[in-house]
Amino acid sequence: MARSELTQRIIDRLRAIPKGTVATYGGIAAASGNPRGARTVVWVLNSASRAEALPWHRVVNRRGGISLSPGRGYELQRALLESEGVEFDERGRIDLDRFGWDYLR
Repeated sequence: MARSELTQRIIDRLRAIPKGTVATYGGIAAASGNPRGARTVVWVLNSASRAEALPWHRVVNRRGGISLSPGRGYELQRALLESEGVEFDERGRIDLDRFGWDYLR
């Protein structure tokens, strides 16, 4: 199946997220050429994470929180991030100044 250029750029950006850092859905979208495409990033993650071996767990919302609900992947995502050294505050959020990836590199 052919994929769009945007989808390929998103996949490339996702693959580049270094271990121990996180990126936001909107940040990946903007760095891929679609500043309003956060939902497209979600779609790519949902449809291609397994087949493309994407580091889905390294993508969080703009507040540094995990968007998945408890019992629906939240615990796994948090555990994977913590195993890479990412820390959460008392509200369950990640300090994006400390752990955020500069995806414009």
